[in-house]
Amino acid sequence: MKAIVTGTIVTSPVGGVAWDYGQYALGLEQLGFEVYYLEDPGIPSYSYNPETGVYEEDPSYGIEFLKRSLALLSPALAQRWHYRAVDGQTYGLDAETMAEVAAEATLLLNVSGGSVLRDEYLHCRNKILIDTDPGWNHFVIFPQWDRQPAEQQRWGWRSHDLFFTYALRLGQPDCPLPTFDIPWLPTRPPVLLDCWLAQPPAQQWTTVMTWNHYPQPIVHNSVRYGSKELEFEQIEPLPTRSPASFEVTINVNGEAPLDRWRSLGWSIVDAEATSASAALYRKYIEQSRGEFSVAKNVYVATRCGWFSCRSVCYLAAGRPVVVQNTGFSKYIPTGFGLLTFTNLDEAVKAIEAIERDYDTHQQAARELARTWFDSRLVLGEILERIE
Repeated sequence: MKAIVTGTIVTSPVGGVAWDYGQYALGLEQLGFEVYYLEDPGIPSYSYNPETGVYEEDPSYGIEFLKRSLALLSPALAQRWHYRAVDGQTYGLDAETMAEVAAEATLLLNVSGGSVLRDEYLHCRNKILIDTDPGWNHFVIFPQWDRQPAEQQRWGWRSHDLFFTYALRLGQPDCPLPTFDIPWLPTRPPVLLDCWLAQPPAQQWTTVMTWNHYPQPIVHNSVRYGSKELEFEQIEPLPTRSPASFEVTINVNGEAPLDRWRSLGWSIVDAEATSASAALYRKYIEQSRGEFSVAKNVYVATRCGWFSCRSVCYLAAGRPVVVQNTGFSKYIPTGFGLLTFTNLDEAVKAIEAIERDYDTHQQAARELARTWFDSRLVLGEILERIE
């Protein structure tokens, strides 16, 4: 059986992104599939180069990063990938070979919409969209596709056969994300437990953060939504309220108020030091004490129930997680290993609760990863739906 997994590893060549998509591919490999990685944005799309700090037409950095990442994840995957650049040039497998794979594949798992559905990909009999960024997609990307001419729309998001979303509460009366009359199915980020091992924990609670993910504010029905820049301020005083140590990994050349954070007791680490490779990213998580993080404002404000693909890695490594509640607590068990907050006081109490019984929460974190996010479970639920 052949399967295709899409992603954005060349476009965003950082450690966390490699794991986001790599764990889908590895999970399907473990289930017996011959897996191929596909990245074909189809529209003007550029590759980020951390060495220059800008997005470039030349995807050379991203291509080399992809090769290294796939080699780390799986020797087989390292030979089965295809990238099509903005100028139409292809890398890895040639376009004809990729078309043949698509025609033979049991499924095409289009994670984050990492590929347009070109005519040759439409021949795959099970084209599955995994909506990993429901705020941006439902308010911006999906409406943009729907405004395209019909000839272009057939390559777009509506041409999938099944639709899964990380927005566990999509369709609820108090969740304003539009459904577009699509029968969305809930899903969760998968994790491979064998890839994450608990190391002796450091003292720092950590997270890897992008200050503002979006090129412009999201406005829907006159309501403005944003990213973490709208949520982090309320918990900035946390180090002054807790004896625990807190560290943020972030692009130090961005717009985040790093000097203010340092004055409040936060340690700041340049993202390049922890995200330059999939191996470095994994090591950083495995050696953390736990994760503490806010969510994007658009997830919080819409109460959509989104849960982080980064957090499942912390859980799998036996690292307790304290994160801002987006509504997922109605579906995913919390209280041991995973605690939530909606304000600063709740964040302080959550950290205190874990520190009082760290070993118990450490074991509970790993167990939660096993019972809710194991790739065999998550992907199995998806495979049950295909023809």
